[in-house]
Amino acid sequence: MNEKDTEFTDDKREYSRVDACVPLECKKVQREHRDTVRCRMAGESVLAEFKPLPNPEDQLIALWLQSINAKLNEIIRMMTLQHEGFNCLSMTKINIGGGGMSFHAAQRFFTGDILELKLMLGLHPPLALFLYGEVVDASPPHPEFNTSIQFINLDEVIRGEIIRFVFETEREILRERRR
Repeated sequence: MNEKDTEFTDDKREYSRVDACVPLECKKVQREHRDTVRCRMAGESVLAEFKPLPNPEDQLIALWLQSINAKLNEIIRMMTLQHEGFNCLSMTKINIGGGGMSFHAAQRFFTGDILELKLMLGLHPPLALFLYGEVVDASPPHPEFNTSIQFINLDEVIRGEIIRFVFETEREILRERRR
């Protein structure tokens, strides 16, 4: 894996890729659930349940309520991440781009397996994601299994966040090289 790589289709990759070390957990999903899983941001259903507050006439009260609302949203987000197990993920080196990723796994997966990946991308604020992918390559252990997946059921909003992470990481690599 190079610091910057790209995903190839007929010798041309569609998306830039980058190496990163992120909190990650993966597990196999039953193949029959392939069409029912969808990549998503952690906690998105919890915050979607709340309706926005009406804007009061008094601007000072409106600012105060917005501040309280933002703080409550952050508390709910943090509690949701903890509840969904994002606080106990293992740091793993990955190579990620808008179409897929590769990583070393202790468990053996086979081409065609569907995986659920729970990971956090180090954006500001960090982005907790559930990603799903089909294994397109799984090499023998040396000492772990190198596993490559292609994302499935990934909407453009989440793909955009992954691409943003790749570009921010590339920018950091360039800054470090200049020093």
